Amino acid sequence: MEQQDLRSLLRIRSCILVVVLLAAAAGGRDSRAEAAVLEYDWVVGYLAAAPDCVEKMVIAINGQFPSPTIHAVEGDTLVVKLKNNLPTEGVSIHWHGIRQRGTPFYDGSAFVSQCPINPGETFTYKFVVDRAGTYFYHGHLAMQRVAGLFGSLIVSLPSGKTEPFSYDGDLSVLLSDWYHKSIYQQELGLSSIPFQFVGEPQSLLIQGRGKYNCSLDLPPGGSAATSSPDCLQCNATNPACAPFVLPVQPGKTYRLRIGSMATLSSLNFKIENHNLTVVAADGRYVEPFVVDNLDVYSGQSYSVLLTANQDPTRNYWVGVNVRGRKPATPTGLAILQYLPNSEHLLPPTPAPTGPVWNDFAVSLAQAQKYSAKKGLESAPPTTSHKLIIFLMTQNIINGYTRWAVNNISQVPSATPLLAAFKFKLWNAFDQTPPPRRPPQYTNNKHFDIFATPNPNTTHASLGNGVYVSKLGEVVDIVIQNTNTLVPNNSEIHPWHFHGHDFWVLGYGEGVFDPRNSTKTYNLVNPPLRNTVAVFPYGWVAIRFIADNPGVWPFHCHVEPHLFVGMGTVFAEGIHKLPHIPSQTLGCGLTKPTRW
Repeated sequence: MEQQDLRSLLRIRSCILVVVLLAAAAGGRDSRAEAAVLEYDWVVGYLAAAPDCVEKMVIAINGQFPSPTIHAVEGDTLVVKLKNNLPTEGVSIHWHGIRQRGTPFYDGSAFVSQCPINPGETFTYKFVVDRAGTYFYHGHLAMQRVAGLFGSLIVSLPSGKTEPFSYDGDLSVLLSDWYHKSIYQQELGLSSIPFQFVGEPQSLLIQGRGKYNCSLDLPPGGSAATSSPDCLQCNATNPACAPFVLPVQPGKTYRLRIGSMATLSSLNFKIENHNLTVVAADGRYVEPFVVDNLDVYSGQSYSVLLTANQDPTRNYWVGVNVRGRKPATPTGLAILQYLPNSEHLLPPTPAPTGPVWNDFAVSLAQAQKYSAKKGLESAPPTTSHKLIIFLMTQNIINGYTRWAVNNISQVPSATPLLAAFKFKLWNAFDQTPPPRRPPQYTNNKHFDIFATPNPNTTHASLGNGVYVSKLGEVVDIVIQNTNTLVPNNSEIHPWHFHGHDFWVLGYGEGVFDPRNSTKTYNLVNPPLRNTVAVFPYGWVAIRFIADNPGVWPFHCHVEPHLFVGMGTVFAEGIHKLPHIPSQTLGCGLTKPTRW
């Protein structure tokens, strides 16, 4: 084909892309006046894929990585028939950000809302998406999310409702970090004596695509497609790991939806030479503000406005970098394509960088910029009924390295906790209520959050107790960060609450003081979130209303931290729990007694 003909074809393709993007944006925002029932038939199975040019086994839905994106309209009912084709392991899917009002048994948290779906079985999730926004779904059993079991769930407004901002097109990117070791190797290391941490990821992916440097693992004289010492195939020319492309029309403004399903990494997102106006976070509206880089923690989602107002004769890098951990992973890259330029036209500039990885003051300052959109989001109750302070510590329990909250390192119950409350199966979990204050806070003396813990004196233990609230109670939670078992090391922890949006009342450095720290709370227009980060040697305070009868996990969204105990569970309105479908049962004390 002549070069001129190729350029003509590329221009035609670009024009088609523009028409499709703008039409989809117009229809997706305001598509239906009445709610619909959307049905999906999904199969979970293993897939050989090379997201960063290295071929490995991933867990995927319908042979896709990332798994299929769901597009729905506020008020729609989703019916997802999920068949588990994994031959030797169960599975469950959590619908991250969906509050599951009236359907707590479809939250998808294994051993809390349901039993895992056994190999060969089919489970049907059915629930209403009651609020427009950008959400996710992902595996919620062991570390299956790390193996690639995740996808986007985008909910648009119906006819008659409008966004408080305008745009010409709708784009989205899902960010993640990526490991070459299997989740089974990682789980073994986390469960071993001595402890073997998962380490830093090999790649950062944008919409499931990245680029690993194949030469790092090649033997001398190796080619672009050969085996690494771990017997993983790396092929730098594989088109499946070509950079993801975001096509834009010069002069147009786009709503860009950004979310993170990262395993370990806190991420920073940046588009070369472009500012971003933040307009929504975790599906809730915020007062707009402008950034040139955006911190995105695992489990969080954002909507930003991007205007294609730069030199249209070139393309631009979209970059993702690690925050909060000493970088050992190269920048993840995608391309912002200014149509009608070719998507293969690489930017002539270096990869974009974000703030210095350990400049936590920058991250804290950005987190404090968020406030609820006036007139669209409600203010919190001015007072709460109770305060719970969580002290996160890293511990040695019976020789194993574990994370604990108030000296309790969470282990799953064999019986789903929702069923245990519904059917009064009280021997299914610890009946001693978990501490509402850190045991280390004694005689008005605070725990030294800066000291390296002595693993022999932390007195942490395994447990699966539940915090119980009355229906309608207003609860404050303060999450206090500390030093890990490594000297001079404190980490970022993004905490996610199932079944709820909560108000972020404030952040602080050092030790939380109930008498004085509360004076800094924002009670006028704090943002509503479902996932919030607590920064090194600091605290974050949230407030929620226990108005959603159910049993709900609250945990760090860093997967290896949750795997070794960094989480807890809340129950509320237990006298009003709905009927529980039989398909969610069958494990622990809910096993059939007749054969």
